[in-house]
Amino acid sequence: MVHRNLDQTTGESGCHQRIGLRINGIVQGVGFRPFVYRLANELHLCGFVRNDSKGVEIEIEGAEEALGMFRNRLTTSMPAMARITTVDSFPLSFRGDRHFVIDVSQSESGVNTYISPDIAVCAECLSEMQEPGNRRFAYPFINCTNCGPRFTIVDRIPYDRDNTSMHKFILCPECRAEYDNPSDRRFHAQPNACPICGPQVWLEIKGKRVASRRDAVSQAIDLLAQGAILAVKGLGGFHLAVDPFNAAAVQELRIRKNRVDKPFALMAANLDTVRQFCRVSNREAELLQDPARPIVLLDKLPDCSFASCVVPGANTLGWMLPYTALHHLLLAQGIPALVMTSGNIAEEPIVTDNEDARNRLSLLVDAFLMHDRDIRQRCDDSVVRVATDVRQHVRRSRGFVPSPILLRNPATHRILACGGEMKNCVALSRGDSVFLSQHIGDLDNPSAYEFFQKTVAHLKRLFEIDPEIIACDLHPEYLSTKWAREQQGVRVIPVQHHHAHFASVLAEHELNGPTIGIILDGTGLGTDGTIWGGEIISGSAAGFTRHAWLEPMPMPGGTAAIRHPWRMALAHLYRMFGTDVSKCELQTIGRRSPHEIDVLLRMIDTGVNSPLTSSCGRLFDAVASMLDVREEITYDAQAAIELETLALSCPSKEVEYDEAVSSAMPQGSLALNPLINCLVRDIRNNVRYSTIALRFHHTVVAMFVRAVEDVRKNTGISSVALSGGCMHNKLLLDGLRKQLSGRGFEVFTNQQVPPNDGGLALGQILVADAIASIGAS
Repeated sequence: MVHRNLDQTTGESGCHQRIGLRINGIVQGVGFRPFVYRLANELHLCGFVRNDSKGVEIEIEGAEEALGMFRNRLTTSMPAMARITTVDSFPLSFRGDRHFVIDVSQSESGVNTYISPDIAVCAECLSEMQEPGNRRFAYPFINCTNCGPRFTIVDRIPYDRDNTSMHKFILCPECRAEYDNPSDRRFHAQPNACPICGPQVWLEIKGKRVASRRDAVSQAIDLLAQGAILAVKGLGGFHLAVDPFNAAAVQELRIRKNRVDKPFALMAANLDTVRQFCRVSNREAELLQDPARPIVLLDKLPDCSFASCVVPGANTLGWMLPYTALHHLLLAQGIPALVMTSGNIAEEPIVTDNEDARNRLSLLVDAFLMHDRDIRQRCDDSVVRVATDVRQHVRRSRGFVPSPILLRNPATHRILACGGEMKNCVALSRGDSVFLSQHIGDLDNPSAYEFFQKTVAHLKRLFEIDPEIIACDLHPEYLSTKWAREQQGVRVIPVQHHHAHFASVLAEHELNGPTIGIILDGTGLGTDGTIWGGEIISGSAAGFTRHAWLEPMPMPGGTAAIRHPWRMALAHLYRMFGTDVSKCELQTIGRRSPHEIDVLLRMIDTGVNSPLTSSCGRLFDAVASMLDVREEITYDAQAAIELETLALSCPSKEVEYDEAVSSAMPQGSLALNPLINCLVRDIRNNVRYSTIALRFHHTVVAMFVRAVEDVRKNTGISSVALSGGCMHNKLLLDGLRKQLSGRGFEVFTNQQVPPNDGGLALGQILVADAIASIGAS
């Protein structure tokens, strides 16, 4: 938080003064003005407070001592969801006001404020909803200034009702009285409503409304108990809900949704329910109950009674607690938990519109639980996990967006960052604030690419930022890169993929000096034209040096090798055994026809459609195939996730393969043949696969730690940034952190954005600004 005193006009000397305050941050839609009103009246101060496009403006006068107390409590006692970034104060001429009032909002050009993310329904509203005599009893859209929808209903700033999708609901006299009363907790709660004047819910089957209001919820619960699949409209889009204890219903959802293996998210009525199925640490409990209500990845208990098809092949479950009143009503009786997965087909964006839901989801569901409050911004559920007691984002979206990432050194330029091709998020910079979008998805889907373009336009309009630079990935075939290069009248700066990952950590932790980076992921175009992904670099946002990398291996079939990990296994085995690869006695090769193997080996020999990659993700794929874990993937990182699950099941503590570590030179290309040789030897000796998987993880950690120590010896740098999608692997991340910290390194990881490609845009902004600033100097 920054405090600044601005000299403008001279205030009266003596015991009574008048000052002006300009408050910037998340101060609209979080009860900040009524808080200021109550505080001013308590201290017998006069003046006004109002919203405008730049935040909150206050003019206040009274006794000097009372003004001092006001300024102190303004920042120490503010509402829980408020977040102040700057406070500018300046003296004004004393006017002798008689009262303190909440003035009408001012709309003007030059937006310089923030918007609150969506907030889970609060305890006070839930208490009212559960009180039979309350006029909002069982009302699915109850909210107040401390909770409810924000980003998903807003069109523009300032955050007033007329600028949201609530503008069509005319307040009844009772709701209007609450809305206009500064002492009421619903004062200027923009989504304020009741069953008389607000949004309504209904149950729809085959295009016909069969129930409304409370009956709609009750019948929806009955349908779920009978094994039906329901589309439920939420804050940022539709969910598909089903009983997780009903294996036939869950499997039917997989068939209809075309989601073969990817885990489903779950929603439980309360924390005690979650604890019946998963281990929950204190930190994980905090995240589950956070007002953002993200999905939290938790370790399953051995006797978990869910249908196995809810999360096939993994030892974690993704849990969230209810964040809308409608969710609480659905879980108030009967089934203690529900599968709540995104309402879409395969990897398309989540559906938000009622008519669109009828068109796109009718073949997936048996009924719709709909409502008539429009969703202005599509927003998937956020996903987080605890990594060494620190929150790690897997997907940063609802509940966190559009809160900015704050930079210690403000960006010199207004930059639009386009992110990558997968897990796409875009970002805009304005001074010390970087506004990341919600999760967009993989851009190879036409609907996602359209969503990408609409999101860019919305963020620019919402925050009134006209970028002077567009940052994009170095890869020329990414759709985000192609879009960037099509824009006219703006400078485009390509940013190397792993440099962007590295810079995202630098931005979060305000690291300005030289830093080492271990960047491990699946795919990213390198400056040498090959595909990188197992990199040790050093430098800053302005540039980097590549020190070491995993030995580049061919990817026979290109992207087909990502979908079929056995192809990567073949590439490694061919490099070690040569033409005798078919005699290596591994099941993954033995199941292939000689013709199929010969075709791929010719591709490797000629280099045709076999690009080289140093990718850590592809190495994990290869080993997963060798250990007969996974030969074909149906979702991103599936083979690596299942390999980690296998390793975690090992009952003993294993060490690395020493000869594999010592044989890999700690600079340049890190040889992998010794590691593969150790793996094959253990497989032939019938060593338990879980033991081999754990030894493999420890060996990869040891190889990178040894290489980083060599970089420190040559550069003197002792700070290390860890990023890239592979850092979602607990064994890998925890092993690197522990080993590096034990050797005197200061280790930094992503905490505000995902280490995967969902965090690229933040790093792209930092790099592009540094490059542009160097060019301008």
